[in-house]
Formats: sequence, structure tokens, C-alpha cells
Amino acid sequence: MNMTHYMELLATNQPWNLLIFMAVPVILAETLAITELYVLFTRRNEGWVHSLNRAAGITVGLYFIGVIIYLMNTAVLPITKAGEWRTIIDVIAVGSYLIGGLPLIYIALQELGLVNSKASDEDKRKVHAVCVALFLVFGHIAMITGMLDPALLGYGPDTATDMPMMHNH
Repeated sequence: MNMTHYMELLATNQPWNLLIFMAVPVILAETLAITELYVLFTRRNEGWVHSLNRAAGITVGLYFIGVIIYLMNTAVLPITKAGEWRTIIDVIAVGSYLIGGLPLIYIALQELGLVNSKASDEDKRKVHAVCVALFLVFGHIAMITGMLDPALLGYGPDTATDMPMMHNH
């Protein structure tokens, strides 16, 4: 079975790529999501859960800045230049993963006071909640499409050379 570059990235260099590109960001983002629910329901903008929420938001956002820069330079740009995308399935998987990091970066910027600094705590919580939701949506799109076989849309490692020859004898 063929795989998307997304799955290939996670499967290569085991266990390091899986830890770096999936486990660490997902654990941080899920910590952010769970603590976000607690803060939203209790309306407690202080305490250890709020502090954990803030720390997870800053950490995952800054982490994704590094991930996006790294993957753009080592994967997206070279794959694009070489014309090696494995159908739109591959583009959606990788693109969704990278786009999913943007709302987390926004949360970090907000927590660091670089955006929305004059917004009320309630408005900041709303932005947090929307950003977490966007990350979850794009992250799941990336995971689902990343697990698809690009051959569903015609990709094969040597698609051009695997075409049967038509001979009239």
C-alpha cells in the first residue's frame, strides 16, 4: 500500500518522528483542550488548571512554530519543487496538519500578550475555545486523510511507467 507523506513522516525514524510530530504536539494540544473545558465551565481564571492551560497553550504554539518552519523547509518546499505530491489526498493531509498549528500559535501569541492584549478575559477565553476547536478540526482532517492510500486517486510510485503498453499485432 502507498502512503501519504504525512504517514511516511510519522512512520520513518521510529519512534522519534512519531514523538516529535504527533505525540508531543497532540499531548500538549489535548492538555490545552481539556483544561480549556475546565476553565470555561468553572470560569476560574486562576489556579493550577488555569496555569497549566496557559503553559500548554504557550508551549504548543511555540512548538508548532518550529514544526511548521522545519516541515516547510525539509518537506513541503522540496516536495512541491520536485512535483512529488501523491495526489490531493497528500496535499490535504500535510496542509491540514500545518494549518492546524496556526490557531495554536495564535493562542500562544495571545497568552504572551502579543495579540488581543486589551480584550476581556471572557473574549480571550472565546478566542481560546475557537482556536482549540480549529486545531481539532484540522488535526482530524490531517489524520484521516493522512491514513488514506493515495492510490485511491491514481497515485502509484511509478504511475507513468506502470501504464500497460497497447500493442496491435
